Amino acid sequence: MSDRLTAPARNDVPHRRGFGNPQAALYTLRQVRLRIVGSLAAAVVLVGLLLTACGTTGPSSADVTTTVTVTPPPGTPSSTSPPHQTPTVTTPPPPRRGSGTPVQVSLAEGDGQRFGVAMPIIAYFSVAPTDASVFDKVATVTVNGVPAHGAWYWERSSQTADALEAHYRLANYWPAHATIHVNLPIAGLWAGRGLVFANNLTLTMRTGAAQIVKIDGKPGVDKMYVYQDGVHIRTFNISLGAAKTPTYLGTAVVISKANPQLMVSSPGEAFYSIEVPWSVRVTYDGEFLHDAYWNGQLGQANLSHGCTNMSPADAEWYFKWSQIGDPVSWTNTGSTQVLPVWDGYGDWNLPWAIYARGGLLAPTA
Repeated sequence: MSDRLTAPARNDVPHRRGFGNPQAALYTLRQVRLRIVGSLAAAVVLVGLLLTACGTTGPSSADVTTTVTVTPPPGTPSSTSPPHQTPTVTTPPPPRRGSGTPVQVSLAEGDGQRFGVAMPIIAYFSVAPTDASVFDKVATVTVNGVPAHGAWYWERSSQTADALEAHYRLANYWPAHATIHVNLPIAGLWAGRGLVFANNLTLTMRTGAAQIVKIDGKPGVDKMYVYQDGVHIRTFNISLGAAKTPTYLGTAVVISKANPQLMVSSPGEAFYSIEVPWSVRVTYDGEFLHDAYWNGQLGQANLSHGCTNMSPADAEWYFKWSQIGDPVSWTNTGSTQVLPVWDGYGDWNLPWAIYARGGLLAPTA
């Protein structure tokens, strides 16, 4: 509807011709004017009422605001807004509490320490848990603040008095130059029937450069290739284990370093006891990368008792450059035996699909 008044058509206006009496004509004209004014006033009132009914707002002389609420009959659906729905919020149940024999937990790593990119996080347990489902659910690991998607692998502890240990790693090595945070809020939680975790633990550690060593033990090759952050930086002549005492295949991780390291013969071998300079340990049962000043066939033949023999200068350089947690991989050693997962940090010799199953304790009960 328009709020403009439409002027009457031309033939609707009275014509002056035909008025015999001027006064009557004037009176008649006044009546017509009054009718027009009256019609205008009525139209204005009508338009105002219509605008108010249509919800148009504006200032008025009385500044009165009128609110009209229309309530549809019961059962009439609303055409302007859907019915209000309350969202459903699901709160997960709290972790299962435990009771009984306390299980003390400790970590191999210390806050602020730096490790190589292959270093697993290692937790030791004074009493062997029998159920890892709650531990796996609440334990968290982040890399540079982002949740990590690794796995805990449970195995018997062969080097400490602890009953069990769990190693955590990713499907691939840690990123270099990263900050890793571990949170184990497990105190009071279920560790199996009659067992309860006794303490909480946190850890913040860092990774250094990606320092990776690859060794090819093929006779006549016998080379050690050294990489740092993806760049090949050194090649060394080496000698691996002889045919009767071959070096393991696979990947080991630097465990410790000593200068010198006392080495003694195994039962059945010709006796020796010698302090060896620049020794880098990679297995519990005695494989090292070390100075072998007595070996004159580096790069030519494999003559050792299983260790990786190096020249004095090369061994010193590697000893000073290497860091705990660096990976070392061997191929063409003359052996078919791969380094076991329990001998040192042999974690990388299990396929990821097997490692992620958890070893002695599955992630879910």
